[in-house]
Amino acid sequence: MQPHYKASLQVNTDLDALAQVLEWFDQFNHPPIPSQTWMQCQLALAEGFTNAVRHAHQNQPADLAIDVEAQVLEDRIEIRIWDQGGPFDLVQRLASMPKEFDSEAEGGRGLRLMERIADKLSYTRMQDDRNCLLIIKYYSTTEIFPVSEEFL
Repeated sequence: MQPHYKASLQVNTDLDALAQVLEWFDQFNHPPIPSQTWMQCQLALAEGFTNAVRHAHQNQPADLAIDVEAQVLEDRIEIRIWDQGGPFDLVQRLASMPKEFDSEAEGGRGLRLMERIADKLSYTRMQDDRNCLLIIKYYSTTEIFPVSEEFL
């Protein structure tokens, strides 16, 4: 299935680049993506990018690149964030975390939040020694233009 729209961005390892990432993501805020789905994906993107900077690239040079890609398909949006950190087992980490949010916890809420938002969430070590965080969120076209009963 060919994407309706696809774009990519490369930024440095810098929390200040989050504003640039979110501004770039604004281009996806239109149909066929329902606005609520877009806002959820924006939040997941912010969490994923922040984790790449704070954890995957911890103690790395600021000019180490983080690549971001998003594509809109007929029934979903796919977001990919590539970092150059060490391997990380997302499945194991999520399994070891409490199922409920702990508002007092130092960290880890972002992973749970991404898990709840995404219909598919994975973190894969690639052959080029980068990691790819994949966030897939499905949407229904009925969310875009709900049919009123008066039209049925």
